[in-house]
Amino acid sequence: MKQSERAADDWRERFSRDGFLSPIRILDEADARVHRRRMEQAEQSFGDLHYQGKVYTILRSPLELATHPRVLKVVTALIGPNVLLWNGTYIVKEPHSRDHVSWHQDLAYWGLDGEDQVSVWIALSAANEASGGMRMVPGSHTSGYRRHRLMSDDSNVLYQGQTIEDVDGSEAVFLALSPGEASFHHGWTLHGSLPNRSDDRRIGFNAQYVATHTRQTQHDRDTAILVSGIDSFGNFGEDMPATSDLEPTAVERQRELDRQVRQTMGLTGP
Repeated sequence: MKQSERAADDWRERFSRDGFLSPIRILDEADARVHRRRMEQAEQSFGDLHYQGKVYTILRSPLELATHPRVLKVVTALIGPNVLLWNGTYIVKEPHSRDHVSWHQDLAYWGLDGEDQVSVWIALSAANEASGGMRMVPGSHTSGYRRHRLMSDDSNVLYQGQTIEDVDGSEAVFLALSPGEASFHHGWTLHGSLPNRSDDRRIGFNAQYVATHTRQTQHDRDTAILVSGIDSFGNFGEDMPATSDLEPTAVERQRELDRQVRQTMGLTGP
């Protein structure tokens, strides 16, 4: 068996058991700093990029990250060769902020009809306990959907403050990432994060991938980009990947896409 095949088998075994993989080196730290700098330069023109949906339609850096060969190698090992990039956004916690992410499951509020899905979180700055990196509960994805309560909490990064209240945090594993490292997780895996108590911004790029047979159940306007294999289903419209940074027509189109993403994710799960 080739080394690459052994690695893919190991990823699948760990992902099936735990519901996540971490850490996986995607970029060296110098390249991660370059991507951070490109993101922060874009902020000077665009404004706040935190949680802007489908940001790879207006900026080349997140498109490069989302389609990086090392990312797609893991994604295709986990969900198969035919893959759509469904969404991607920067997630930023400012230094000494109260922002946190409550315990939740992604697939509970995405409106997708299947489980052949994986998310990547690429650290562009250190994601550690001080900066509010992610915690995950190993094996929690095997139990399927857990009921979420909608909470009013301005410091919760999630759109509706959706929270699973009966999570035993002592079972969680902390996923420390240095710049350029990534974690991959399944949409049913329980995860969350604490506030950033460090002196630096905690910046990550988060992208979601689905197998091409996946459907959106909330509406018929959803869009995606084919990033591997073939799409013989046509369940999604086509996003236009960025060919330059912040092209005005692309920015106008992205604002509408972002509204649609927020509307979709604002709806409750099953």
